[in-house]
Parts: sequence; structure tokens; C-alpha cells
Amino acid sequence: MPYLPRLSGFIVLLLMATGAWAEGGSIDTGNTAWILTSTALVLFMTLPGLSLFYGGLVRSRNVLSILMQCFTITCIASIFWFAIGYSIAFSEGGAFSGGLGKVFLAGVMEGSVSGDIPESAFIMFQMTFAIITPALVIGGFAERMKFSAVVLFTLFWLLIVYAPITHWVWGGGWLGERGLLDFAGGTVVHITAGVAALVTALVLGNRKGYGETAMPPHNMTMTVTGAGMLWVGWFGFNGGSALAANGDAGMAMLVTHLSASAGALTWLGIEWVKYGKPSALGAVTGMVAGLGTITPASGFVGPAGALVIGVSAGIICFYATLGLKQVLKIDDSLDVFPVHGVGGVLGTFMAGIFASTELGLFSGQGFINENITTIPQQLMVQLTGIGAVLLYTAVATFVILKVIAALTGLRVDELEERQGLDIHSHNERGYDL
Repeated sequence: MPYLPRLSGFIVLLLMATGAWAEGGSIDTGNTAWILTSTALVLFMTLPGLSLFYGGLVRSRNVLSILMQCFTITCIASIFWFAIGYSIAFSEGGAFSGGLGKVFLAGVMEGSVSGDIPESAFIMFQMTFAIITPALVIGGFAERMKFSAVVLFTLFWLLIVYAPITHWVWGGGWLGERGLLDFAGGTVVHITAGVAALVTALVLGNRKGYGETAMPPHNMTMTVTGAGMLWVGWFGFNGGSALAANGDAGMAMLVTHLSASAGALTWLGIEWVKYGKPSALGAVTGMVAGLGTITPASGFVGPAGALVIGVSAGIICFYATLGLKQVLKIDDSLDVFPVHGVGGVLGTFMAGIFASTELGLFSGQGFINENITTIPQQLMVQLTGIGAVLLYTAVATFVILKVIAALTGLRVDELEERQGLDIHSHNERGYDL
């Protein structure tokens, strides 16, 4: 029997190559490789994508503070997710919160499995979502919040808002049980971030000179570079949310790209007609609107539906931005609510329409709850999710801000704000030319 050792070795290699050989016998190596790649892409969205995108939009005396806030939030959210966030979001619990069985990732070993990927990979993938969501919020209070307040806000907000809502939608909570369609974070990420940014902007008040002094972006090259990184990273954000290297991931990537393209073209087209010239700022803002709006729908809709969603995002988010700034005079400095908040609401609602298999060319992949068979039924679930997340986020964020105001104060004083947060908060300059 001289060939038996060779034959057995060949079988082992074959099993490993097909993903059937793994500790516990259930890890798919192809799916695991895709989730590891997606995790890196989503982290890339925050560092450096969002950092550069936001950094270019503020005035030069505050650019370093934005980069520092994104970097620090990444560190805080990572340790928070390890300590308690993952447990609240994804361990067994009730309808509104997970339990404490996974505190400090208790029981998570090298061979622990979530579905057919290592649990460590799933934890890390979800951690990157917990990182970027509070990082998005800083656009609402850019150039005026104390760094100590940013640190406390991030910690309290992740604990009280982000982790519980994640459980509601993805961790076995009440909205997921009802069949809410939120593939990659329309409610969990974009509505929460947008509403939190709006509430923070209202509580803090406008920047000194807002509406009287021009406050243009100081470096559009930096902003466009960051926008490109966000676009690429979003493929991991939406495609990775399939948690497998399969047709759902492929379709999510396709519809994500189409919606981003449609959103950018629609926004700059409106500007071209309205103001006579399209702007780079309009193009990248429309792109982000298209990306944020397709996010909850990306695993449920088809290409034609995605095109409608992207165009709708470009139109509605454009006029939401205009209304917030010119009509309501609210200084949501980097347009977090009209782009992410409004986009998240719009995308979550439209997912309930275009997921239907009864729309011909515009059909999607179908509803996920067997008790839901019609668009009106699904839209009621979508509206319930939108309303609950919006209301809870607004109230909780307001309370968090008031607590922090009592502890450390929220806003730098007028002299420090005019000097710039780079010098005041960090004793450094973003530029020293």
C-alpha cells in the first residue's frame, strides 16, 4: 500500500482548498477571506477616507482636530467593542439589548465560529461599523466641541445608542424579528449618525460667524481624495454585509456602485442647472448621498431599483441640505443629517418598495419575513424601524449631551474657537508652511 500516504495527503489538501477542512468543521475559507478583506475596506473608510473627506471640508485651523478626532474615535470604539459593545449588540438577550455573556469577548477562541466564518472575523467586521458611525457624527459639531467632550460623547453614545440599536436590527432584537430590511446600516449607521449630528448641532449652536462669514472648505483636493477612498471602502461596507462571498455580495457591490454614480451625477446636474456650474464638492456629496441611501437596500434590490434610489438620493438630499442651511439656518457643519440622516431614511423606506419581486425590471430579491407578502406590509415595518430609531437616537443623544455639559462642558470658548482647535486642543498645526 505505498500510495496510501500520498492519497491521504492529497485528500487533506483538497479538503483545505475547498474550505471543508477547518476547526469545528464549519469554516468556509472563501467566505472568511472575503470578510477579512471587507473588514480592512471598512476600516479604510474611516482611516484615512473619512478623515481626509472631513478634514478638507473644515477651515485650515481645524484640519488636525478632525484627523485627531477620527483617529481617537477609532481607538475608543475598538476597545469599547471588545469590552462590552459586541456583547450588548450580538450576545443572547432580550428584544432591546443583548446580554453580558460576551463581555471582554469571553469564550471567543481561535476556533469559535459565527455562521461559517471565524467569530473573531465577524467581531472585527462589526467593530469597523462601530468605529465609523460615531466618526460620521463629528461632522455635525466640527470646529467647536471640546476634545474631552468628543471622547466622552463617543463612549456614552456607543454604549447607549449604537450598541442597543445594532441589537434591535441585527442581533436578534425586535426590529429584526419583524423583518426590517436594513442590509448594511440605513438605520443602524446612517439614521443614528445623522440624527445625532443634528441634535448636537442644535445643542451646541452655530459656529461663530456662521451665516455672516464665508466658511468654504480649505482643501478640496483632500476632500475628493477622501471621497474616492470612501467609495472604494463602501464595497466592503455593503458587499461584506452579505457575510459570504456569494451572489448577494456581488449584487450589493453592483447596486452600491450604480447608486453612488447616479447620486453624484444627479447632484452636480442640479447644481449645473441652478448655479450655472457643477462643483467638485457637489459631485462628492452626491456620491456619499447615493452610497448612504443604497446601504440599507443593497442586499435586497436590483440594478434598476438602485438607479432610482441613487437619483432620488441626489435630488432629496440636495434640497435637504439647502433647506437645513438656508431656511432653518442650522449649522450641521459637514451636512451629516441631510446626507446621512435623510439618506438613511430614504434608503430604508425605498428598500421596502424595490425589494419586491413584483416590479418587473425594478424587482429585487424579495422580503425576508415569510409573513410579509406585499409592499404596504413591508413599508409599515420600514416606517416603524425608521421612527423608532430616529426618536430613540434623538432623545438619548440629547440626554448624553446634557450630562457631558454638566461634567466637562461641551464647547470651547469664543477666543479658542477663533484661534482654531488645532492649537487650542492639541498645541499643533495641521500646516506649518
